Amino acid sequence: MLEALRKHTQGWMAKIILALIVVPFALFGIDSYLNQAGGQVAVAKIDGHKISLQEYSNAVENARNYMQSQGEKVDTALLESPAFKQSILDGIITRRLVEGAIQDYRFRISDEQLSQHIVDMPEFQSNGKFSEDTYNQLLSQNKLTPAKFEQGVRKDLTVQQVRDGLSNLVFMPKSVAEQSLMSEFEQREVSVADVKVNDFLSQVTVTPEQVQAYYNQHKTKFIAPAKAKIQFALLSAAGLVGQVSVSDEEVKQEYEANAAKYQGNEQRQASHILIGFNSNASAQEKAAAKEKAEAILKQVKAHPQSFEKFAIENSQDTGSASKGGDLGSFGRGAMVKPFEDAVFSMKVGDISDLVESEFGYHIIKLTGITGESSDFDSAKLKIKAELLFQKAQAKYAEMADDFGNTVYEQSGSLEPVAKKFNVQLQTSPAMSKDEIAKFFKSDRLATLVFSDEVLKEKRNTEAVEVSPNNLVAARVVEYTPEAPRNFDEVKGGIESLLKLEAAGKLAQQKGEAMLADLKAGKQVNADWIPPVTIDRRNAQGLTDGVMRNVFKVNTHTLPAYYGFNEANKGYTVIKVISVNQKLKDTPEVADKAYKAYEAALGAEMSHAYVASLKAKKNIQFNAKVLLSKGNE
Repeated sequence: MLEALRKHTQGWMAKIILALIVVPFALFGIDSYLNQAGGQVAVAKIDGHKISLQEYSNAVENARNYMQSQGEKVDTALLESPAFKQSILDGIITRRLVEGAIQDYRFRISDEQLSQHIVDMPEFQSNGKFSEDTYNQLLSQNKLTPAKFEQGVRKDLTVQQVRDGLSNLVFMPKSVAEQSLMSEFEQREVSVADVKVNDFLSQVTVTPEQVQAYYNQHKTKFIAPAKAKIQFALLSAAGLVGQVSVSDEEVKQEYEANAAKYQGNEQRQASHILIGFNSNASAQEKAAAKEKAEAILKQVKAHPQSFEKFAIENSQDTGSASKGGDLGSFGRGAMVKPFEDAVFSMKVGDISDLVESEFGYHIIKLTGITGESSDFDSAKLKIKAELLFQKAQAKYAEMADDFGNTVYEQSGSLEPVAKKFNVQLQTSPAMSKDEIAKFFKSDRLATLVFSDEVLKEKRNTEAVEVSPNNLVAARVVEYTPEAPRNFDEVKGGIESLLKLEAAGKLAQQKGEAMLADLKAGKQVNADWIPPVTIDRRNAQGLTDGVMRNVFKVNTHTLPAYYGFNEANKGYTVIKVISVNQKLKDTPEVADKAYKAYEAALGAEMSHAYVASLKAKKNIQFNAKVLLSKGNE
């Protein structure tokens, strides 16, 4: 089988392999088995064995591509974060450790298992069966050698074998699962009373001496952040609209090619009487059909109110005849063109002359119009704007790499890139790192602005795509380091903070006293909310703080009380009135939940297994290389 699969195949298929092999292998294993040359720089070592910078960089890029290919909006800042990069490296390490264990325990995938797996891959299916032509075509188009492809699939299946082996060890007794489910679906009827901090603010005073003392003891809390005034160049598709043009002929062609898109959402309702003829009808047969249709048309014109009756008696369209010829509502593009042209030229109540189509002769009555129509004259400005932006996007795509290269190659100034790409240099007010990130909607650009390379070496940042079709490069023209705020700047805020803290203590004292009285069975004057029934999935409007604590309440005796304090908010007392642990869900839901528990237990076992493998190895990280710019 493997030899048959190898016929006429060769090369590398990085994009398709992402869809063909399970995600962990797709993210971490692709380039490690395709490119053993790697590089001499190591980002980590496992017992002295290197994980090369090249293998790591390729895995990072593959992970980014995979996440972006899923169609969900992905935060670019996340993809640049140290946490993301570390997670990729952890994945490579995990795979290396598992592969080592596979060798130690001699796990194997037979040729038959491998062949069956490839044959079952949906990407190679045609009409529900494995297609060798499809297999060969996909591999050939993407230059993947079958030997390398099969090697990678075999390796991944072996890893899956280990994973399955761990999963098969998982067992959860039904009694334990049932108890967990009862806890998961448990309902509690509760009420809540708040002792609010704000109610005590009027009872506290703060002296100037207390404010000054707090400032003296906490000066490190009152630091003005570093700020940078930056000069930046923006290359955007919107900014390039003025550099492209669209002719009237292009607008007309676009309108005609996509008429349904531009002709509005108008729907027309019509009825018809069809006198049909076959597609191979003779001229004599067509003439006879036309003569019959003309006779019916004459009657319809004389008695338009009886159109439905004539349709039922004469129309040869069996689908609509019984409904008086009613075809329902339809938009442009739904009917054959002669029919559509006639319908969309009529007014409500009109009855057409004979309309010939490939089906025969139609007598049409327009019975309704909904939505709005748009002719060429009213749509052309919109079309032109769309075409202009499409051309601007294409021009932006052509210029983006050159823009980035120019910014990098002439890193001492933005003047060259501004002149070359005819963009205006702009200067921002002084902004902190957070303010720059918010202004440009890019954590990446903000990080670069405050990097040593930009601040100390006076270089441009790299060009960063802060949003689709918007590329920004910046340099710092003025920098103010962080510095302590003076007392006058912050004394008002300190006074408010100290009042809030003092009021919070009073609120907590009252709340704790109220809780103690309630537990002692005493009557307490509290502002309870109306009781609500909640479970772990349905908060019924209760706060996150209440939901974090409500299931901690010991309910052996009801009603049961519990209290907790939230700084600067106040003290909250929870009253549990009743508890219902009966499982109301269907057996299917319970079974699904049971399987979820088993899966979670299996995942924990896998994590524990990997942790045990790591504990036996000397794993070293090269943090400088891992987090340095340009490592990918």
